[in-house]
Amino acid sequence: MDGFGPLGFTPDTLAQESLRFQAKLRAGLDTLHQVHDIDYGATAREEVWRDGKVALYRFRGDRAPTARVPLLIVYALVNRPYMVDLQNDKSIVRGLLERGEDVYVLDWGYPDRSDRYLELEDYIQRYIGGAVDHLRREYRMDAVSVLGICQGGAFSLCYAALNPHKLRNLITMVTPVDFHTSDNMLGNWTRGLDVDLFVDTLGNVPADVMNWCYLTLKPWRLFVQKYVGMVDVLDDPKALEDFLRMEKWIFDSPDQAGEAFRQFIKQFYQGNGFIKGGIDIGGRAVDLRQIEVPILNIYAEQDHLVPPASSKALEGLTGTDDYSELSFRGGHIGIYVSSRAQREVPQAIHDWLAQRAK
Repeated sequence: MDGFGPLGFTPDTLAQESLRFQAKLRAGLDTLHQVHDIDYGATAREEVWRDGKVALYRFRGDRAPTARVPLLIVYALVNRPYMVDLQNDKSIVRGLLERGEDVYVLDWGYPDRSDRYLELEDYIQRYIGGAVDHLRREYRMDAVSVLGICQGGAFSLCYAALNPHKLRNLITMVTPVDFHTSDNMLGNWTRGLDVDLFVDTLGNVPADVMNWCYLTLKPWRLFVQKYVGMVDVLDDPKALEDFLRMEKWIFDSPDQAGEAFRQFIKQFYQGNGFIKGGIDIGGRAVDLRQIEVPILNIYAEQDHLVPPASSKALEGLTGTDDYSELSFRGGHIGIYVSSRAQREVPQAIHDWLAQRAK
């Protein structure tokens, strides 16, 4: 016997753990007084173009970019895009700037009731298209590079298929392509959703509803384990600030414009349009075979929101003969903020772009 009994602990060890827990909580009260308002963003940026609530920002690094072709980041609608520039030591943007890339990000803003009838055509052709056309004019070039992330990657694929001559390179990161893979829990959930009743009842889709759906994908990890683990950092101001900054991002979610949400669920999650066809953007069919530019498809091996098989389905669907894949050992969020991501992801993107700039 190891002396710990059948449950793995004794009254003494349980008492010691209880005292340690209480000490952490007491220390946390002091630590919280040291934590300032939690902000985000590691990099200076300036607004260069706007259409209503949607703004295009250019990031300013410590040195001038050496890349000739600008890189536009298109994020998902369901969360704020500052995840790519969260803090000094967790910033994909900073890593790209340090390697000489010229980086922009499209910020969707916060839809309100006046945006209830925005359609996918508005997001893809009007907003992404407007940002791309602004960059084409400013740089006096026919085509620019786009990095589409998650839902923003799906939008970027649509844009590239409808406007193939306006893109020079396309990078997709943790982007869903096949929405009906067996391990796609969101896909399984939404297939039976009466989305017409849902949107007709709610109008815009509240952010809290979306967040609840994402959290319940991993309820033990995201409702319990995460907050129990927080106790371990209560006496560390820096670690606690990092934790709170991530929490702020998770719950800083915009509402979803109702009509665009309806179209996205029907055509992508329910119709699996990239695989089966049937994606219609403003009366134009999306045919991925029209995309002939180089594509780098980055996926996360432990992604619970966009399983690897969903992303890897892109291979063979487009018309390009320059298709590359990069697997990242981590999850859907880790691909932006983990230490491994800071080392690997910006360098991989930069190297891939540099090879196609020759």
